Amino acid sequence: MALGKPYRVLCLNTPEKFSIILKHRNKDDALLFESYAVAQISAPEVQVLRKMYTESIESYYGCLGVLRFHTEDDLLMFLVLVKGCVSVGKICECEIFRVTETTFINLRGPSSEDDKIAEIKKVMNSGTFYFSWGGTAGQMDLTLCEQKRNATKETDNRFFWNRTMFLHLLRFGIDCNEWLLRITCGSVEIKTVYAGAKNVKTAVVSRLSCERAGTRFNVRGTNDDGHVANFVETEQMIMTDNEISSFLQTRGSVPLFWEQPGVQVGSHKVRLSRGPEAACSALDKHLYLLRERYGKQAIVNLLGTNMVGSKEGEAMLSSLFHSQHVGNPDFVDMPHILFDYHQEVRGNRGLEKLEFQIKKYLDQYGFYHNKDGKVTKHQLGTLRTNCLDCLDRTNCVQTFIGVKILEQQLNLMGLIDKPQSQVRFEEVFRQMWVNNGNEVSKIYAGTGAIQGGSKLMDGARSAARTIQNNLLDQSKQEAIDVLLLGHTFNTELTSYARSLLPAHYLHAPPSVLRQMVKRWEDYTTPKTLRVVIGTYNVNGGKHFRSVVYKDLSLSDWLLDAAKIARSSSLVSIEDEDADVETPADIYAVGFQEMVDLNASNIIAASSENQKAWAEELGKILNRDNGYCLLSTLQLVGVCLYVFTRPELLPHIRDVATDSVKTGLGGATGNKGACAIRFVVHSTSVCFVCSHFAAGQHQAKERCNDYAEIKKNVLFPMGRTLESHDYIFWCGDFNFRLDTDREEVKDLVSRQEWPLLLKKDQLLMEKEKGNVFDGYEEGEISFPPTYKYDLFSEDYDTSEKCRIPAWTDRVLWKRKMPLSDMSKSPPPDWNPGRCLHYGRAELKQSDHRPVVSVIEVEAFAVDEAKRDKVFAEVVKQLGPPDATIILKSDSPEVFEDEESDEVILNELSGCGTVILIRHINEEVWITFKEGFAALAAAMLETIQVGRYIVSIRLKTRDWESHLDKEMAICVNNCIPLHPTQNNNTIKANNSFSNLTVHSATTDGENIGTNRPPPPRSPMSERKVMSSEAVNRSPPSISPVDSPRKMQLSFNSCQPPPVPTRISPPETSDKGIGSAQPPPPPKRMSPTDSPKKELPIEKTITDSPKREGVRKQSSQTSSTGSGSGHSSPPVGNVPPIPPRQVGSTKGGDLLQFLLA
Repeated sequence: MALGKPYRVLCLNTPEKFSIILKHRNKDDALLFESYAVAQISAPEVQVLRKMYTESIESYYGCLGVLRFHTEDDLLMFLVLVKGCVSVGKICECEIFRVTETTFINLRGPSSEDDKIAEIKKVMNSGTFYFSWGGTAGQMDLTLCEQKRNATKETDNRFFWNRTMFLHLLRFGIDCNEWLLRITCGSVEIKTVYAGAKNVKTAVVSRLSCERAGTRFNVRGTNDDGHVANFVETEQMIMTDNEISSFLQTRGSVPLFWEQPGVQVGSHKVRLSRGPEAACSALDKHLYLLRERYGKQAIVNLLGTNMVGSKEGEAMLSSLFHSQHVGNPDFVDMPHILFDYHQEVRGNRGLEKLEFQIKKYLDQYGFYHNKDGKVTKHQLGTLRTNCLDCLDRTNCVQTFIGVKILEQQLNLMGLIDKPQSQVRFEEVFRQMWVNNGNEVSKIYAGTGAIQGGSKLMDGARSAARTIQNNLLDQSKQEAIDVLLLGHTFNTELTSYARSLLPAHYLHAPPSVLRQMVKRWEDYTTPKTLRVVIGTYNVNGGKHFRSVVYKDLSLSDWLLDAAKIARSSSLVSIEDEDADVETPADIYAVGFQEMVDLNASNIIAASSENQKAWAEELGKILNRDNGYCLLSTLQLVGVCLYVFTRPELLPHIRDVATDSVKTGLGGATGNKGACAIRFVVHSTSVCFVCSHFAAGQHQAKERCNDYAEIKKNVLFPMGRTLESHDYIFWCGDFNFRLDTDREEVKDLVSRQEWPLLLKKDQLLMEKEKGNVFDGYEEGEISFPPTYKYDLFSEDYDTSEKCRIPAWTDRVLWKRKMPLSDMSKSPPPDWNPGRCLHYGRAELKQSDHRPVVSVIEVEAFAVDEAKRDKVFAEVVKQLGPPDATIILKSDSPEVFEDEESDEVILNELSGCGTVILIRHINEEVWITFKEGFAALAAAMLETIQVGRYIVSIRLKTRDWESHLDKEMAICVNNCIPLHPTQNNNTIKANNSFSNLTVHSATTDGENIGTNRPPPPRSPMSERKVMSSEAVNRSPPSISPVDSPRKMQLSFNSCQPPPVPTRISPPETSDKGIGSAQPPPPPKRMSPTDSPKKELPIEKTITDSPKREGVRKQSSQTSSTGSGSGHSSPPVGNVPPIPPRQVGSTKGGDLLQFLLA
């Protein structure tokens, strides 16, 4: 059957309401979209309603679903339709279409096109999305390779790109398989080749995973779940009437935490965003996923190995990837093949060396073959290929491998009757692979692949990539995020929920998320964290020890400051009883003027000092206890390091960095800030190190620098600086003392700190609310830290004679508790406890370093308690579709024109009604919120005139319905080979039959998305146990596994019955304070006069009253609803296998910051 354009849209647009009917030419029923609700209406209802609606002249090929996302102040919903598509050929009697044009219809009514919608349309219309149509055995699922298609009919969610668009319709019980198309992003190339009398179909199909999707410079490496950027599964297929053969390959970014920051113009500056110890668990997770999903694996690493020149970043990345992989005994059976493509390949020669290395694995893994419906051969494993972008070099190598396997496929299928046949097949497949490479490259890099054939074309594409990737990809990245995440992207509610809940929980109804966030204390346990924050302006030098004061070192500042404070009057002891011997959990060390702030460094800052300081910090911090570098970032002279205890690493995720320039109006980085954020347990933390404008009288400029940094620090997923639970801000703020020099020196000599602090610009501006509003600071009882003569204890004696000041400070801020969003904190609220605040007497700079020791609370999630609370919340809030059905033994009760008004009055205490429908002898009423429908159902009956009308829920088993709804956001990938041992989730399992396994350490619950504990350099982990070699794979995170819970509608106990209900705040952008209501008190007609009807109704005229009565969403009478410059990698040798740390830290940090 031809596809055609069977979809038509009918629209009703009045000042009171906006409504859409989606009609299919071959279906009697239609879909009604009104007031955020969706209903499948029958043919009689359509006939009655279409008189009121205007039919669009446009027709459409298909519907992709409803896209929901948030703007700054509203939730937008768009019906997405396929307006244009072209056929690319047939596979297994199914025709494959490429989407070329889409239409977005605003379900809130006509409006000007939003910028985000314009960007999303560009992505959708780029020609990289495909869907299948027709076939005698039903539509072919493009998300499955042929071997898996023989084993299952369940869609692979990794390649199901419009899955979040299904959610809105699933929530209202619509059969999406009947109404919507599934689209896959990638490439489909289909050709016909004649082999003798046989008509042979050939195809190359690439599927891009949506687990970590994005553009070239915005998404690199891996995430905490082991999903890598640009992961593509490519299948090479040959088909005849009774035979089919396929061969599968994969590609994906290097599975480490790395990025390429700043403007990239032909360079390959690579920066590791996490230390090796913090990265190895994600690498392990990725390799486990590969083995579980694809069986046996061989890694083909095409990165350069030359540590000198422009490719040194590649060499460092390749070396670390190789050493981390081969050093892990869990993957001794997974070979890692190093092949420097640029070094070995010249033109069309050189790949023979690679063939020699991989031939035995190709022979061992084989390919898939099916003849007459019987499988004769399985593919047992895949080759994973990577270069830096996984584009050009990877395309060439995968083409080479595909052509080598092609000969084996043709021989098995008996398609080589003469030598010319094989040549013809090879020519066709080479061209299809070239086209495939171009399409995959367009998705990730914005241009076709650079193939090395034409220097002019390759140069033009390289220039186009530079412009696209550096200037246009940010908006494209946001469009991809909105497309895949929908309403869970960039809202206050989901920002809270993302720290507490697994990823698939975020797709639950907003009312459920709101209650889960409000009840966070019911399933979290407080954990005390000791954080040490240090700041030091090093005046452009790298003197770790003063040449004069050799007995002083960095340990006096970072490790022993509190001890020294016990016997010194130069510091503040906030808590005399504090245990200063307890080691810190986290160190954040910030530097300013790490390099001289001259023109050459401002343009391209040197990284030599950064590496030297990192190595020295590693040695110092590991003196008594083990610490590993989590992340580091440099912006010209500002540099920030974060170190953590190794045992804390399994609890840390979502590490991200950002920097903001404030010099010369934001054009240069001589002044600015570096920021590093992450989530520890379920608490989000952000560290900021900044350098503000200098000058005695530039307090206003410093306030402006603060405001710019606060406004412009932005992390992935739309996270802002203020969205974090804790912010620790250190640096050289340059705020001065508004008094004369001699008075300052006199007050310092007498230690009159309170009198001096009255003249402190920072405190005065803070009191006015101009800077650091709401931040805490330890008590200052130490001399000003600026400005000293070098290697001296004397304040500035130069001709400028600067006034001493406390320019170097540490402040912190805690966000209000999630359960209390009021402006005033609760009585027991504690922003954190400062145990020590002081300075160290290091004299190698004109500043003195400052350190603050702060104890804060982080909250660990108890997964069992969380799932229990989730089940309770789902029961309490009622069905997501919020529809009840009214029925009477005397159907004539609904014939009365006034019956609707009586019914609405009776139910007015439950909540806001948004839709009324008369279906046969029943009335269907849809509320705005599920708890309102649940409250109405608990009434059981109401009286309408002299008749008794019964009430029941449309969806009684809404708990299991929600399970199915959320299941499309969970990993359901089955293994490539059916006998493969794996821990993945079977596609046909329900949530209630699944168990979430969580990694634990010493019996403690680690929380969600936790990688296995890292291999630490600590002494207790130096010797590998005998069980290590056979270590089991890491537990599947709740992101990949649904929850385990058994829910029963009958077990829901009704709460006490109040007299009136006020529905909670329904805004998705905040967290309401009202609890879901119990059922209302039944009201008599006299209690609910018609003049107090909460809404106005529209009744269609029909003899049998088989119409639709629709209500615009209104409030009931009782409630209301509503680029930074990071250093290039240095020239360092590869580290030994798996030796990713040392107790002194030197070798590790030198390698990391290379």
